Amino acid sequence: MSITENTDVVVANETGAGPLFDAEEERYARAQKIEAVARWVVPMVVLSLTIWLWDRVVVWNEIPHYVLPGPGLVLSTLFEDRVTLFQSLLVTLQITFMALTVAILGGVGLAVLFTQSKFAEMSFSPFAVILQVTPIVSIAPLIFIYVESRLVGLLLCAWIVAFFPILANTTLGLKSADHNLRDLMNIYKATRWQRLRFLQLPSALPYFLGGLRIAGGLALIGAVVAEYVAGTGGIGSGLAFRILEAGYRLNIPRMFAALLLIALTGVVIFATTSLISHLALRKWHESAVKRE
Repeated sequence: MSITENTDVVVANETGAGPLFDAEEERYARAQKIEAVARWVVPMVVLSLTIWLWDRVVVWNEIPHYVLPGPGLVLSTLFEDRVTLFQSLLVTLQITFMALTVAILGGVGLAVLFTQSKFAEMSFSPFAVILQVTPIVSIAPLIFIYVESRLVGLLLCAWIVAFFPILANTTLGLKSADHNLRDLMNIYKATRWQRLRFLQLPSALPYFLGGLRIAGGLALIGAVVAEYVAGTGGIGSGLAFRILEAGYRLNIPRMFAALLLIALTGVVIFATTSLISHLALRKWHESAVKRE
């Protein structure tokens, strides 16, 4: 190879148009594909091994089904009792989504009020903190004493749990708008409504969606806890009540089946809120923009 050809190879490599650049790009693309596959395969493998180990422990130790049922028995019970369990699941989902909807409306509305009025924030924020730090298990019995409607009582318990993450995250987002842009809008004499609509609300969207992912699971937890309290009084027909009923009758396979439904519901809620967050932020926010 002549000196001129060597110089052309060096120049090509330095400009990023030669073989070295192509090899590096190919390695990066391969690593991305492996990571995308592993993101799904690894959890499935671990889950499969866990279920297999669960089944082997039950078989090897000959554990009675009323102590620890095997995964096969749990699935068969879920199929056999599907009518009862899925009717109870609908009740739990109704409470969960109603509470989450009210939490979103109340949390966002109160967050906007806090950022627009210092007096309102000083007046009401301590009560929001008190509701958050007080265990719902200790509040729920009082709620069912003073609230006659079972549905309203369940909804109130689930709302208390889901409300604070929406409020706290949205308030933080509204206050996190770029101060340079805020000053620019002040220079152009933007109204308070214009600052809220075009600056603060877009800035708060990632924070709100983060709070929504948390609040979705907490709404389910609040609904289940409320059903437990209501179930002790003989009312309620959600999944938590089915767990209590199965425990009283030593129907442990049905108890595990109901627990499985609750867990799957929580996973679906988290996946749905994560998908909403990704779709809303993927084109502009750093947390969701796909990096090349």
